[in-house]
Amino acid sequence: MYRSHVLVCGGTGCTSSGSARIIEAFEKELDHAGLTEEVKVIKTGCFGLCALGPVVIVYPEGSFYSRVAPEDVQEIVEEHLLKGRIVKRLLYTETVVEDQVKSLNDTDFYKKQHRVALRNCGVINPEDINEYIAYDGYQALGKVLTEMTPDDVIKTLKDSGLRGRGGGGFPTGLKWSFAKASVDDQKYVCCNADEGDPGAFMDRSVLEGDPHAVIEAMEIAGYTIGANQGYIYVRAEYPIAVKRLEIAIGQAREMGLLGKDILGTGFDFDLELRLGAGAFVCGEETALMTSIEGHRGEPRPRPPFPAVKGLFGKPTVLNNVETYANIPQIILKGADWFSSMGTEKSKGTKVFALGGKIHNTGLVEIPMGTTLREVIEEIGGGIPNGKKFKAAQTGGPSGGCIPAEHMDIEIDYDNLIAIGSMMGSGGLIVMDEDNCMVDIAKFFLEFTVDESCGKCTPCRIGTKRLYELLDKITKGKGTLEDLDKMEELCYYIKENALCGLGQTAPNPVLSTLRYFRDEYVAHVVDKKCPAGVCKALLNFVIDRDKCRGCTLCAKNCPADAIVGEVKKPHVIDTSKCIKCGACMEKCKFGAIMKK
Repeated sequence: MYRSHVLVCGGTGCTSSGSARIIEAFEKELDHAGLTEEVKVIKTGCFGLCALGPVVIVYPEGSFYSRVAPEDVQEIVEEHLLKGRIVKRLLYTETVVEDQVKSLNDTDFYKKQHRVALRNCGVINPEDINEYIAYDGYQALGKVLTEMTPDDVIKTLKDSGLRGRGGGGFPTGLKWSFAKASVDDQKYVCCNADEGDPGAFMDRSVLEGDPHAVIEAMEIAGYTIGANQGYIYVRAEYPIAVKRLEIAIGQAREMGLLGKDILGTGFDFDLELRLGAGAFVCGEETALMTSIEGHRGEPRPRPPFPAVKGLFGKPTVLNNVETYANIPQIILKGADWFSSMGTEKSKGTKVFALGGKIHNTGLVEIPMGTTLREVIEEIGGGIPNGKKFKAAQTGGPSGGCIPAEHMDIEIDYDNLIAIGSMMGSGGLIVMDEDNCMVDIAKFFLEFTVDESCGKCTPCRIGTKRLYELLDKITKGKGTLEDLDKMEELCYYIKENALCGLGQTAPNPVLSTLRYFRDEYVAHVVDKKCPAGVCKALLNFVIDRDKCRGCTLCAKNCPADAIVGEVKKPHVIDTSKCIKCGACMEKCKFGAIMKK
């Protein structure tokens, strides 16, 4: 028995910040202090507060150490683990109140969260199946195989109100019932782990922190619809997730929890990984299946839907990682437990990757119905540098911008659609007053233009024409007629594109036109970018009263566009200025500004 456990985040964020070196340092220092038999170091998945990585939590005290460096480890070992004195200078500041250490669950970031899909992330070692089993792992599979019929499983999922967490929000139990009803000699279960939205890392974190939950849920799906083979389609850019999935699949096979005659019930089910090459369109279910089959990832017309004719032309169930991660807990705790959370039409919780202009960048899981204001001002810690909240983009390139006037909206599927956005897979990008909404729309559209597979004309050509109009406006060459053209083109693309990528591509444009039309008008009529972002519409000028003639701006100008004598006001030659902003960044007197 160990008296203390040191949990070190091994997710992508903390790994990139050097958490592997933290683990090495702990092992070295514990050995030096003679504590290797008393203290165990565990590499876990993401704790959620990515902005504070590398993160270390010491139990049983629950001390949350943030931004830990290898040179801090000796102090933690000598003071905390050897002498029992918590190192307060390294604690997450919100856990210290009037010199008293409070529980992590009492902090603003965690207290309104409810972890279901993320329940084991940051809690267990994802590379040890025994730790998953110790936290009720594979009990749901055992219950399903020995106590429930396929119809019982479907009824439980329907009663729970679980909807697909991949963006569309289709009822999971209903989808499974369609696949079960399809009669064929072979059926498949697929997992969409091809998370491609800019700023999204929800599914990646689940796979890195709790891969067995997805494996167990896919086996339950296989039993329910009558399938014996599954595929997890995961993007190759997720090396840690891929490695942990490979380890988890191998361990499950070794323990007889995957493969032939699972738990002695006669049920057979096996899994294979398929690595995606980073094509955003392969997040669309039919394109994903086409890619698994070995072809170019392009969508297919629907109907027939995958539940009738999916992978290799056979009935197929496909859900994303987060959807599957909920299912074992629903089976164990019941439909009523899950449906007690959330809103009338959106049950349970939702995981969001919180990023952008926000203090607490990271991964959060909140009950459906939590307001956007609670997420941004309480969980997220507000906007840095005293700036004002301007908008939040949900759903990535497929979603829309939510303005400040809707900060009190309850987040669920239907509410977001009603205001021109969508849930999507769960990316939530926060923007402040320094963001240009025209530029934001242009950024997301550029992404979808690049990611279009090119199969259908509305998406291949329509999004390109839409991008060109936006580019024209950001360069100060647009007209009011262009705004009408854009709106018309947006609706044409939405109504005629073949798949979800094209149908939702205009959403960022439509939502910014709806809520921030004044910014478009400023770009077109006044030839100004109110946020000072669009380079073609701004100039850098030096305030002669503030300039001290220190020459720093001139020395750092890559275009030699700044002239002036030492200790005398300088001037920017606008004909040479490339508008890089280096001068403004280097000025110590606030003498340079955008106009």
